[in-house]
Order: sequence, then structure tokens, then C-alpha cells
Amino acid sequence: QVQLVESGGGLVQAGASLRLSCVASGRTFSADLMAWFRQAPGKEREFVAVHRRSDGNTRVVDSVKGRFTISRDNAKNTVYLQMNSLKPDDTGVYYCAAGPKSVSQVVLTTRGYNYWGRGTQVTVSS
Repeated sequence: QVQLVESGGGLVQAGASLRLSCVASGRTFSADLMAWFRQAPGKEREFVAVHRRSDGNTRVVDSVKGRFTISRDNAKNTVYLQMNSLKPDDTGVYYCAAGPKSVSQVVLTTRGYNYWGRGTQVTVSS
């Protein structure tokens, strides 16, 4: 089992920055992938960013490219999401997810992950 705890959400104005953190505990050696998803009210959970520990590769969704950066501190079992130039469309609950090693497109979907945090709310006002 892997336990994930997110923090760092809040209410900010458009243009501001936030840094989300997700601390993993338990069988963290099994979590090659660590990712962030978000879910806006009335919408499905969507992929935001992923970090693959085995080769250090990262990927972010097109809508946040140039604004969001995912990073990982393996020694602290923590993954971060630095969010700059926030927009009202970025509002939602942000979830941390962990999953086994994969190089397929499944890493861009919820099916690629078997552990989830409870989420942290991010609200961006205009």
C-alpha cells in the first residue's frame, strides 16, 4: 500500500502562484509514477502532470505547459506541482496519484494509477 497526502491548495487571484506537495508513505518503491490530476465541479478528473522516477521523464497537459512544473524529491518521497500564472480555469480539486512503471499512454489516464490522495482544493478568482 502507498498512502498519499496532498497540501498547498488555497484561494488565490488570477496570475498568482501556488506550490502543491504530495508526500508518499508505505511501499513507495512501487510508485515509479507520481502524478497530479484535477477535477473541476461537474467535470471528469483530468491528467495534469506526471513524473516517472525510473528515467526522470516528466509530462504536463498542454493547457498548463509553460505555467506548471512537476518535480520530485525521491529522498523525501515527495512530488511537487509548481503552478504559476494561475487562471480561473485551473480551479478544482487537485489529486496526487501513484502508480507502477509504465511507458504507455495509460499514464495520462486515471487507469495508470492505483493509489490516490484525498485531494487539495485550488480556487482561482478572476
